[in-house]
Amino acid sequence: MAERVTVADLVENTRLDVLSGEEFLSEREITTSDISRPGLELTGFFNYYPAKRVQLLGITETSFAKGMDHAKLLDVMRHMCQPETPAFVISTQLEPSDELYQAAKEANIPLLGTKMTTSRILSNMTNYLEGKLAERQSIHGVLVDIYGVGVMITGDSGVGKSETALELVKRGHRLIADDRVEVYQQDEQTLVGQAPKILAHLLEIRGIGIIDVMNLFGAGAVRSETDIDLIVHLEAWSPEKKFDRLGNADESSKIFDVIVPKISIPVRTGRNLAIIIEAAAMNFRAESMGYDATKVFDANLNRLISENSKKGPNKQD
Repeated sequence: MAERVTVADLVENTRLDVLSGEEFLSEREITTSDISRPGLELTGFFNYYPAKRVQLLGITETSFAKGMDHAKLLDVMRHMCQPETPAFVISTQLEPSDELYQAAKEANIPLLGTKMTTSRILSNMTNYLEGKLAERQSIHGVLVDIYGVGVMITGDSGVGKSETALELVKRGHRLIADDRVEVYQQDEQTLVGQAPKILAHLLEIRGIGIIDVMNLFGAGAVRSETDIDLIVHLEAWSPEKKFDRLGNADESSKIFDVIVPKISIPVRTGRNLAIIIEAAAMNFRAESMGYDATKVFDANLNRLISENSKKGPNKQD
């Protein structure tokens, strides 16, 4: 489920200045990440006016408005100030028209400004709103940042996910979420994971209870969110179960529309899972940079077979 975002949140997170309507910031809700550039609307064309979007006016729109008749411009601005319109944003430190001030005040709509260019503030607002308003999926697991690789550890309850995360934190890596990971799709290739607010920075260790990782290990031991690059699934070891030994199983999981690489690790007494997962993250990073140890092994094996074939069978005396 997506988060609730108000104009007050937008102002705080995208460095906007409040020109008027400050008392309405918290009650105006934003329901879409799309931003409108009302150009045709200034000419009086409202057949497809996206009233639910934040309305962004730049140099082109404000320059056009300056040449309009007062009565006509006031009428247009009143049409743009619909009950569901969250806010107006004026870029490049431009001065809004008196007609926009009046119409926004009548409709209790905040009027915001910024020194940033239209392109920059458009990008900032879109990125922020897409992250906040994206559909979310709650996944049972632990999310850790290991050398810049976002690793989500999954597995049945009691398999050792939280204990492994604690060991990884002690080894200098950073915890994002324990028990529940809130996941959303940032773009076509990127998944982002974060902790629910109630569980941020906390780990549950059986026999100890809840521990605050930031309090015990410092601010450098936690992160608020990270991309999910790799899934490590912990499974109880069984002699009947076959696990990948050469690294060519090519497992994956699909979350939303993104395919995430996945590896399965058998859990058995005496195995140091933290070191194994750390090595898996480093190996994933090496593969992302073009080095594949499995291919190197295959090449070495083929070369050895070729050399032995050329020598021929050993002759007996």
